[in-house]
Amino acid sequence: MGNGVKEGTVRLHEDAEPVLPSQALSPPLTACSCAFLQSDRREVLGSLLSGALAGALAKTAVAPLDRTKIIFQVSSKRFSAKAAFRLLYFTYLHEGLLSLWRGNSATMVRVVPYAAIQFSAHEEYKRILGRYYGFRGEALPPWPRLLAGALAGTTAASLTYPLDLVRARMAVTPKEMYSNIFHVFIRISREEGLKTLYHGFTPTVLGVIPYAGLSFFTYETLKSLHREYSGRPQPHPFERMVFGACAGIIGQSASYPLDVVRRRMQTAGVTGHPHASIARTLRAIVREEGAVRGLYKGLSMNWLKGPIAVGISFTTFDLTQILLRHLQS
Repeated sequence: MGNGVKEGTVRLHEDAEPVLPSQALSPPLTACSCAFLQSDRREVLGSLLSGALAGALAKTAVAPLDRTKIIFQVSSKRFSAKAAFRLLYFTYLHEGLLSLWRGNSATMVRVVPYAAIQFSAHEEYKRILGRYYGFRGEALPPWPRLLAGALAGTTAASLTYPLDLVRARMAVTPKEMYSNIFHVFIRISREEGLKTLYHGFTPTVLGVIPYAGLSFFTYETLKSLHREYSGRPQPHPFERMVFGACAGIIGQSASYPLDVVRRRMQTAGVTGHPHASIARTLRAIVREEGAVRGLYKGLSMNWLKGPIAVGISFTTFDLTQILLRHLQS
């Protein structure tokens, strides 16, 4: 988007003759401004569509692993790779293959708007920060690059948090408890109150800031280094997947303890744990299971699914954006 605005502005200054102040709103300038607005609108819609598709593909690919991770996070069971795959196998035997994707409909209801907002917001924040720091149309320096990712993640999490809570509830409860997404909303509002829909929101935002910030920062930095050292303007799809995988590992490792706290708080009403603050939830996890074992439970599962999901999402977003620009031109 930065490139489009920059090129359009340069063209306007080159082609236009000097005008008096009273001519500042002349028809040619107004028409050009409308063209810019239409171009910006197309860019925003394109990034929303690309982000939605990226999130849907990534989360569907790792949904069984994600559900298994949540079950361990909200229980006091000791995590191991063997126990996780045993849980996957017994779930398949007793409930069928599709049960491994239980809660994925709620995940899609959350992930599609979340990813669309996050990727689109990231493009907008990059443009705004680029204008502010004087890097319009160029790669941002490190700190603004980190800030753009953190702001994008915070924006998306704030707007879609209740859907994340619903997804977590559906993942850890039997089919008989909640029949569908709307049933979860109705039961929570009746039995626990509407404010429960934002229970665990604070650790979510505190976790999203380093996660989204470091993920976008790592991915954008690796792409920038690739351009610098390879001489190619765009990396190949496989290279994008590798860059995204690195971004996922770094981002998720940095924010994982807060993810455990968030899941524990979100599912407190159905797992027997009392509703508590962040500090009390942290203390309870450390007291019952230990600092490392409790707060990093399931991290190895995240190291398996995280790189896959983040790699798919970043690659899908970039390739869809390239395709849309191709179609528009």
